[in-house]
Parts: sequence; C-alpha cells; structure tokens
Amino acid sequence: MAKPGHAWSRAAAEQGEAEEGEDPLDARIARTGCLEQHRQLQECMAERQDWRHCQEQLRAFGACMARRQQWQ
Repeated sequence: MAKPGHAWSRAAAEQGEAEEGEDPLDARIARTGCLEQHRQLQECMAERQDWRHCQEQLRAFGACMARRQQWQ
C-alpha cells in the first residue's frame, strides 16, 4: 500500500525539483516527535476519505503538536 503524501510535495517533485525520498513535511513533523500520530491520521484519511471519521487521530495529532508548541 502506498504511503499517502502531501499534494504540494508531489507537485514540486513533478515540476523537476529533486526529491530525497522523504516528504519534507514528514521530515519536519518527525522533528516534533509527532510523526506517529501524523501517520495514523494520514492512514485514516486514506482509508476513510473523510476527515470527520478521523476525529480521534486528528485530536491526538493536534494534542501532540500543541504540547510541542508549549516547549518552544
């Protein structure tokens, strides 16, 4: 199963920009410590195709990112 990515990064890659094999947004999120929550949200969205069905994952990712903001 293909890993869901971000449309803007795919568009940039299609325009000829070098892609290093990892989504730049995923790399930034990984530095926050919230990558697992983000991937769970992406997987839910890919499966369900409706963010309303992914509220648990959305809240978990949002809470993780909020905690990260408090540290800065």
